Formats: sequence, structure tokens, C-alpha cells
Amino acid sequence: MPTEPATEYDPSLGRKFVFVTGGVMSGLGKGITAASTGRLLANAGFDVTAVKIDPYLNVDAGTMNPYQHGEVYVLNDGGEVDLDLGNYERFLDIDMTFDHNVTTGKTYKHVIEKERAGDYLGKTVQIIPHITDDIKRRIREAAEGHDVCLVEVGGTVGDIEGMPYLEALRQFAHEEADDDILFTHVTLVPYSKNGEQKTKPTQHSVKELRSIGLQPDILVGRCEDQLEPQTKEKIALFCDVPTDAVFSNPDVEDIYHVPLMVEDEGLDQYVMEELGIADEALPSSDRKNGWRKLVTQETSGEVSIALAGKYDLEDAYLSVHEALKHAGLEAGVDVDVLWVDAEQMTEEHRNRLERADGLVVPGGFGARGTDGKIEAVRYARERDIPFLGLCLGFQMAVIEFARNVCGLEYADSTEFEEETPHPVIAILPEQYEVEDMGGTMRLGAHETQILEGTLAHELYGSDSCTERHRHRYEVNPEYIDQLERAGMTFSGRADNRMEILELDDHPYFIGTQFHPEFRSRPGRASPPFVGLLEAVLDRTAAGAEEEEEEVSA
Repeated sequence: MPTEPATEYDPSLGRKFVFVTGGVMSGLGKGITAASTGRLLANAGFDVTAVKIDPYLNVDAGTMNPYQHGEVYVLNDGGEVDLDLGNYERFLDIDMTFDHNVTTGKTYKHVIEKERAGDYLGKTVQIIPHITDDIKRRIREAAEGHDVCLVEVGGTVGDIEGMPYLEALRQFAHEEADDDILFTHVTLVPYSKNGEQKTKPTQHSVKELRSIGLQPDILVGRCEDQLEPQTKEKIALFCDVPTDAVFSNPDVEDIYHVPLMVEDEGLDQYVMEELGIADEALPSSDRKNGWRKLVTQETSGEVSIALAGKYDLEDAYLSVHEALKHAGLEAGVDVDVLWVDAEQMTEEHRNRLERADGLVVPGGFGARGTDGKIEAVRYARERDIPFLGLCLGFQMAVIEFARNVCGLEYADSTEFEEETPHPVIAILPEQYEVEDMGGTMRLGAHETQILEGTLAHELYGSDSCTERHRHRYEVNPEYIDQLERAGMTFSGRADNRMEILELDDHPYFIGTQFHPEFRSRPGRASPPFVGLLEAVLDRTAAGAEEEEEEVSA
């Protein structure tokens, strides 16, 4: 009898797996909990990677509104993915690939394409085994060659779109030895009005999980404070886990303190013991402790940076916030980010801009808010405020300079005004015939050549840099000479593409067509962000000296 062809699924790939699910509500911090655990396992000497499962039907996150799903994070290979992969890269200090993000759209698309090609030889294509095998294949292939793979399942237990993934995990449990797989469930432990920690949401969430055939090995309670001993005991009793398998993940001042919190709780040691790798871990005295030193160091002041955008939501610009934080760690200062609504430069938002020490104009798409961003750029240029423009912010700087310095009235981008008399920003030539929106921009890591003797060269300390891109439009080559004659230097180029701009007669005015924030890490901050804060501190110090001289006089 004919046999069904292979489903491309090799159950031998991968070594140890930690699956992280969530219950009660989304946004509890599954990703940060998993990333923090991974950071500690890496400190103990293990090679750790991660997979983020997103049950939505989109093939990738590229076409999703930041208001709904936060920023679109871009990987080296051009993958447009969920922002949680940014957290994994920052916490684990690794570069991930598009294969580390599994979506329903990606999975179903692959299976349907195989069915259309006749690869299943007339068999009925079903959720089980074809979809679940494809899910497991993707997880195992991403885990290949690593000691531990953390797998975060997006959404909450009980969501209908997440059911195939939980079924795939149930199958995983049958295919693996007990000490090769671990289920961690993150739930909400709220307070009642009388101040009691309530366990019922956790009980119902675990009941839902068990009805699918999954028994959690570890429970992590998200609460404002540490879980009380009696709370842990009650959760353990009703959810059928040992009391020492119930851990607290309380609110902390900064997400980079979460690894310290879960380490103090002993979560990493428990994970290693359950996976049977505790004996392979580095002795405590030999483990890396640079993270703890870095994130607990004392700061010597605070600077404020205005962020002029159109989304009043931190997640929409998460990597920018984190890059500023990393630069702050390097400079030894706290960074207070002041949101400036570029759509309505009202008195309140104008005041925020005016009291800020520096300005960042981030990336984005569409005409909404561009006038306010251009106004903010002009303010920074004319008043010698340290400025950093990212992608669209880079393009806004070109438009503002063309209008107000070069005298090119109504200069604009063809993205916003197709009939502009001066299209200083125009669509990339290879985009002329593009119709599909998803995954068709200039994406991922590209090399930029940097001119010697420029600010960019000083920042990167090199003749080149490799940074991640996400754009359809670029500086129009027809206007480059005119812009440079007026005083704008394009200090970074990729062939005939302008990648970095700066102004020589300004204390710090730099723009990048790429997104340097995507490669910033704690302990390895992005050079343009470090330069921004250094310029702010220099300007602040100079201002303080002037005040002292005036007082002395």
C-alpha cells in the first residue's frame, strides 16, 4: 500500500524545550519572563535560543498597526516580527532569524502550498497531523544546535486561534523524555479590595490548560508584589504542582531587573534541575554577573529626550525607548522620554519639546503627523538641540532642510505628496512595480560606507557599519548636490543610497535611513544613541559653566 509522504518533520531535532504559555489576560509578561529565564541559563553557560509563536493569521507582523500590536521589529535577515523577538535579542544578546517567529499565516500558507503542489498525494489535509507537524517542525528546526529553546505561545489559553499550537505542544510531550521538556504557565494573581492575593484566576486558567491535555510544571504568578507563602501553597494545591514550583514575578521598576528577581526566586535553578542539566551548569562563582552590575549601577543624573511621533504608545516605539535606556546605562544617567504628539503641536506638546534636552524623531509611515515632525526638526536645528532622526525622521530632516535652508518651497516626499515640485524623497527604484505590501520593502541588515572625518565615523569608529533597514523611500539622487552645497553632509552611503546625514555647524544633528535601535543591547548601546546623550551632557555642562560665570561676574 502507498504510504503518506514525509511531512518534513524530524522529531530528533533540538535538545531541551521550555514552553511558556499565559492565562487570564494578554500582556502579562510571558516574553519578559521567558527572556529573563533565558538570560540566566545563558549566564550559567548554556547556548539558549527562543521561538515566539503568534497565533494570528498574518504571515508576519509587517502590515500590522502599531496601535494594535506594538512596533514591527526587524531582524538581520529582513524578517518583520513581533516585538517580543526584540526582547529576546536584547536579553540573550543574540541575532535571531525569521524562522524564530511562527505565525498561523506562515504555517497554513506553507501547508496549503504543499497541498496545491500535490505533495500529500490526495490525502485529506487536516489540522492533525499536517498543521501540528508543521508547527513542531518549525520549533525543532529553530532549536537545532542549541542547548535550550524557549518557546513562547502568544495569546492566552482558551483563545480559539491558539488551539492548534497547544495541541502541537501536547504531542511534543509524548515525543520527548520527561526531562527534555518543561511547561511554564504565567498567570495573573490580582488583589481583592481587602488586599488579599486571589488565586481563582490562576486555578481557572490551569483548569483550561489541563482540559487540553497539558499539565504545567511551573507556575509564575504576576502580581504587584511577591506572592505570599500561603498564596503559593494554595496555587500548588489546586493546580497540582509542588509548592516550590510556584514562583513570583512581581512588578519591578525596570524590565531589566526581572532576571534579578527570578534569579532571587530560584526559577533558573529549578528549570535546570527539572531539565536535568544542573550538573552541566557553570558553578555560581563562574557565572557571568555583568548583567546585574550593569542594570543596578548608580546613575549621576537625568536627561530628558523628546520623542516626536504619532503613536502615543510606548510599545509602538519600544526599541527606541530601549536604545535610549541602553545609552543611558553607558552614560550613567537616567533617561526621561517625553512624548510629543506630532499631529497636534499644541501648547502642552510644544512645552515638552522646549523643555527637553534632546530630540528623537522615529520611523513611521504615512503623512499623518509629518508637519509636526518637520516643525520639531526645525526647532532642533535652529536652536542647536541635539537631534537624532531615524528612517522617516531622517527623511523629515532632509525635507525640513530642503524647505528652510535650500529654499525649495513645498519640498516633500512622494509618499505624502505625489505632485510635489521638489521630490527630495522618492520611492526606491525597485519598488516601482511592487503591488503586495507584506515583506516587499528594503528590509534587514545592509552595509553602509562611512566617510572619514565625519561625526558618523567618530561614532562608529569604523569606515563602515551594518544596520537594519525598513523603508520604501529614499533621498532623491537628483537633489544630493544641492543639499550638500547648502551644508548637509551625507556621511554614510550604500552605493548611490544616502544612509547617514549630519550638519557640520550643529553640536549634534544626525539622521540615519536605517534603524540603529534594532541592534542596541544592554552593555552594547547603539552608537548614534550614545552620541545623542553625550551631546546632551556636553551641552548641559556647557550651560552650567556659563551660569557659574554669570554668577561670578
